[in-house]
Amino acid sequence: MTVRVSVVIPLYNKAPHVGRALRSVSAQTFEDFEVIVVDDGSTDGGAREVEASGDARVRLVTQANAGPGAARNRGVAEARGELLAFLDADDEWLPAFLAEGVRALDDGGPGVASVTFGYFVHPPGESKEGMWRARGLREGVSRVAPDTAPEAVVRMLAYMSPCTTLARADAVRRWGGFYERGRCLYAEDAHLWLKVLLNERVAFRLEPLARFHQDASGLSKNLPGARPVEPFLEHPEEIEAACPPELRPLLARVLAARALKTACVLGYWGRWREAGALARRFRVPGAWRLPYYAPSLVCRTPAGALLGRAWRALASARG
Repeated sequence: MTVRVSVVIPLYNKAPHVGRALRSVSAQTFEDFEVIVVDDGSTDGGAREVEASGDARVRLVTQANAGPGAARNRGVAEARGELLAFLDADDEWLPAFLAEGVRALDDGGPGVASVTFGYFVHPPGESKEGMWRARGLREGVSRVAPDTAPEAVVRMLAYMSPCTTLARADAVRRWGGFYERGRCLYAEDAHLWLKVLLNERVAFRLEPLARFHQDASGLSKNLPGARPVEPFLEHPEEIEAACPPELRPLLARVLAARALKTACVLGYWGRWREAGALARRFRVPGAWRLPYYAPSLVCRTPAGALLGRAWRALASARG
């Protein structure tokens, strides 16, 4: 039996929160969906919470722990829907999320591969719509072109979260799904979305229709050190191979911009040699025009490590 939407929820040790996520799916005003919860080797009894949900549309599959990318890809392999929606086990949707997403893709036609919505962040429960408008993100259907500013591509990529994106299943499969090697825990989704952005038309809506619960997240928030380097910077050849030839100069500048930002993070945490190596690896002509170029110059030196240590000490003293 086919369904219109397959909802994929990766689950790893989120027993206190997965019920909330499932209730938000069951409360959707659009009802032609299935839910595939992929238990990625949980040890806290989260699977029992899923089995107790009481919604016949929910299906539980289990696997040994392999990371969120592998869990989502397992869900994609199991999915019967023409559209895919991804919800993390500690987040939730507003009731209109699926209905608005399906409507947006139907209105855009088969040439639009995905639609991404806005979100609230908890705590404190604020909408990030104003922030993204201030950053220049535009609503509507977009297609990356050779003259697109690299900053615009970086902005779109940052906005495309799995939990706020509804995508066509054939597009997700066409571009290889989520990055899953090495139990990757950071930017495994951006590895996919960047390939989608380079090859497909995508839609953006700023209306917040999801809630991110940062206090429940254990992956990328409140890290005690530098976050991992993004897979698309570790393995840019995979992105380059998927990139249309006419967009490769743009891609080089997009990767350089993201490398400069990551170099700043590495330098802040004292890893200034790695910061310098990363920035050099993605050097492009006119890099001084890119975001984060100036601060990255400091972060690629021992001075960046000293400033980062001082800033962390000040933040700790304040709170």
